[in-house]
Amino acid sequence: MARAIMIQGTMSNVGKSLIAAGLCRIFKQDGYRVAPFKSQNMALNAYITKDNLEMGRAQAVQAEACGIEPDVCMNPILLKPTTDMGSQVILNGRAVGNMQAVKYFKKKKEYIPVIQEAYDKLAAQYDIIVIEGAGSPAEINLKQDDIVNMGMAEMADAPVLLVGDIDRGGVFAQLIGTVMLLEKEEQERVKGIIVNKFRGDKKILEPGLVMLEERCGREVLGVVPYIPIDIEDEDSLAESLLKKDAGGAIQIAVVRLPHISNFTDFQAFALEEDVTLRYVDRVSELGRPDVIFLPGTKNTIQDMKWLRASGFEAEILRHFKRGCTVFGICGGYQMLGESIEDACGAECLDSVHGMGLLPMYTVFEDSKRTSRVEGFTRSLGKGFELLSNKKISGYEMHMGKTVMKGHQEPLQDLRDFYAAEKSGMAGDSRADGCYEENVAGSYVHGLFDEDDFRSSFVKMLCGKKGIAYQAERGLTYREYKEQQFDKLAEVLRENLDMKRIYKVLGIDKK
Repeated sequence: MARAIMIQGTMSNVGKSLIAAGLCRIFKQDGYRVAPFKSQNMALNAYITKDNLEMGRAQAVQAEACGIEPDVCMNPILLKPTTDMGSQVILNGRAVGNMQAVKYFKKKKEYIPVIQEAYDKLAAQYDIIVIEGAGSPAEINLKQDDIVNMGMAEMADAPVLLVGDIDRGGVFAQLIGTVMLLEKEEQERVKGIIVNKFRGDKKILEPGLVMLEERCGREVLGVVPYIPIDIEDEDSLAESLLKKDAGGAIQIAVVRLPHISNFTDFQAFALEEDVTLRYVDRVSELGRPDVIFLPGTKNTIQDMKWLRASGFEAEILRHFKRGCTVFGICGGYQMLGESIEDACGAECLDSVHGMGLLPMYTVFEDSKRTSRVEGFTRSLGKGFELLSNKKISGYEMHMGKTVMKGHQEPLQDLRDFYAAEKSGMAGDSRADGCYEENVAGSYVHGLFDEDDFRSSFVKMLCGKKGIAYQAERGLTYREYKEQQFDKLAEVLRENLDMKRIYKVLGIDKK
């Protein structure tokens, strides 16, 4: 049975996911079989496993850090907020319906056997399990029947490392207050404290660290500096959404929809020297982009209404008329059509006119398509010739069925990766996506992770702008991600007392 260690935080976005990912990579480097685990994840950033099951993307990223294939057992419960009061509940990788927060809170206890079974399955296969908590263990209103913080630590009999974010201020009150609000037996599970995202000279911190240890009765196991790392973040608090840095000549604007999901679809553009990528939530921030991306969303109809009311739709159409490329993914793709209808109540029992840039419409259905896919683009025209016959791969995750009007040419042909692998045959292909001049859309998340497709897309934009495409970096996107995991592990080794952390795990590391 695996040894476990749990990373909890004083609040959301203190860096739990990255600390967990870094420890996963360190344990892997040290020769251990390691896997991540998070019993309940609330996020709109999701991932589809090889067997077409849905899980939180943070645990999929942590699995990559471990060098293993993501497994839905690593995140048995995923909550995807659809409104301020409710979420779609994903249980063992399958959607079981939308649920109001109060109803879910009452049902939490029923899910304990599901969580225990998933954890035990992983623990039987690996040497170390790195468990991530959610929010704070000191949320008084959430502590009853807790299944994700100290409740999970008890289920796994896991020691806890408590992480605080000094960059946002108040880290001493965060850490001391959190420990003070825990029950005595919960306090005893906390075996160490980590101060995260520090900028400056650590010597200045020393009096505060001494006080932390005195007040909490726990050893500070490290002060981790603010790390300029490019590893996919868990949720919409991610700092990548706030970056406005200038860079390459090609200006890419991603509209930050209120219910944006899977914003990491655009992370691979970091490898493209020609590109400046910005996430914008105000019309005034659009500038003069070469391409506008409409990303995925968990509430397509409400976000389409927001686009219209905020003035984004009118401004996107204005840029489109001057020749700017508009590209939609999943919900963003649906918005580009003529209408979106939800008669079954998948989102909100409503309908809305789309932007009318593509000759198609979308009707929501009760069933949800979750599928890992691969395939090739077709021989394309209308300005998209450079994207012809390119390999693509990624995953679909949507409840809408899009219907083409007339004889519209699809963007690409896809096959279900899992079905083809399981049968040992090529598998039936099906069309996906749609395009016209300066506008295209697809249901495939991760489309731009494919190096040739992404670089060809940037070359296309450079050609339209009349500038030369710069040489690509020497790394593939997969190699780049591996480099970033190793960089994270190196920084954590330098700034955490790994010998002490191994001792917390019950491993005598010399």
